[in-house]
Amino acid sequence: MDRLNSEGIDRSQLKYALTQERMVKEARRVNRCLLCAGPGVNEAGVCDGCSALLSGEEARLVELWMAGVKP
Repeated sequence: MDRLNSEGIDRSQLKYALTQERMVKEARRVNRCLLCAGPGVNEAGVCDGCSALLSGEEARLVELWMAGVKP
């Protein structure tokens, strides 16, 4: 999965986005997923569907946000 739609960020930029508090907070504020721009995001600014597709460093960064720790 590179990009689910043109409104979301490119998958190659997700690790960077998850380290940027401003980007995550904005995704949460507007309730739109960073990757697919779909509604309903978690504390990391990613929807459940996209969260399920993550692995490695991306998944670890999401887990940190979910635990209340800003990467």
